[in-house]
Amino acid sequence: MGEGLEDILAEGLAVVFCGINPGLLAAAQGYHFAGRGNRFWRALHLAGFTPHEVRPENDRSLLQYGCGLTAVVQRPTARADQLSADEFRAVAVAFEQKIACRAPRYVAFLGKAAYAGLSGRKQLQWGLQAETFAGAAVWILPNPSGRNLAFNLEQLVVAYRRLNQALCG
Repeated sequence: MGEGLEDILAEGLAVVFCGINPGLLAAAQGYHFAGRGNRFWRALHLAGFTPHEVRPENDRSLLQYGCGLTAVVQRPTARADQLSADEFRAVAVAFEQKIACRAPRYVAFLGKAAYAGLSGRKQLQWGLQAETFAGAAVWILPNPSGRNLAFNLEQLVVAYRRLNQALCG
């Protein structure tokens, strides 16, 4: 299994979706959000980001819709809670530079943990944040992992659609 996943980035994207870190299956297969239980691709489509549901093996096609993908920490784990605060601190500067170089309009963190790990903030709300990150507006979305039982698919779609509407409005 490779270490992490290749970023899917370009300059000037509308939004870069930032996962916490790759899951073991995604890293083994080499595609973002490859787990059967992961609802990212379905939520993205139903929220209007893509005209059809993209399959994980076609993850690079997301660029044609103005969207990119990356992970804050590249080390794959079975669960995001297996990452330490030190791992977030260790990648913070390089991650911020990565985002600054690509200059997306929005950076959307998938789950509060990723942004909390970078910002050091503990109290975060869903949606648009008051501060920017590397020049991009910050949006926090629920994590689409099938392990995230706090949000069903419909709730994910509503949250993701709000971001899409902000991009279009």
